[in-house]
Amino acid sequence: MHGGALAGWLLMALCAVSGAYCLLRTRTGTPQERRTARGEALMGFGMAAMAVPAAVLTPPEGAWAVYGVVFGAAALRALWSARHGSHHLHHLVGSLAMVYMAVTMAPGAAGAGGHAGHGAAAGGAGGVPLLTGVLLVYYALYVLRSAGHLVPAGTGVASFAGGRPEGVVRGGRGGVVGSATGVGTELTMACRLTMGIAMFAMLLTL
Repeated sequence: MHGGALAGWLLMALCAVSGAYCLLRTRTGTPQERRTARGEALMGFGMAAMAVPAAVLTPPEGAWAVYGVVFGAAALRALWSARHGSHHLHHLVGSLAMVYMAVTMAPGAAGAGGHAGHGAAAGGAGGVPLLTGVLLVYYALYVLRSAGHLVPAGTGVASFAGGRPEGVVRGGRGGVVGSATGVGTELTMACRLTMGIAMFAMLLTL
């Protein structure tokens, strides 16, 4: 990618850690929360695999077809689940973005010869500029909004990005339980923010 192997390693590490945390979340919560965590874990590990530097591992040609099928199925599932909650629309966009990157960076695709972590830039720009631009704008806004949720209320960034005041997490008995719940919620939002930043960075390499 444009930032070299170091940037690829950093993206891989961040996405892998986020995916691992989401995988841990699949063991607790409501059935809906566990399904959401599984989808986010799949996204995190998929992005981590895409970000591995080409000098370390060059994926076989069929790997891109596998990416397309896996995340195409994830997109269909997110579309079906969107009937019950708008949050699934973000998963739909993310899954479609993964399919788009897999198709763009597959061997033989116009203007592409690798992938985001595998030196896609070496073959020149790939993909559809307008679609890439739309996805970049979407993830830029998503990152700003997610960051606003983590910034203490009353700051300019939190107000601009639609952040919520601290302490909005409800439930639990006593300060200790409530605090633990709040920390867990903040970690979940931090993981989503991390994956949003990583997706933005990977789209920049197209």
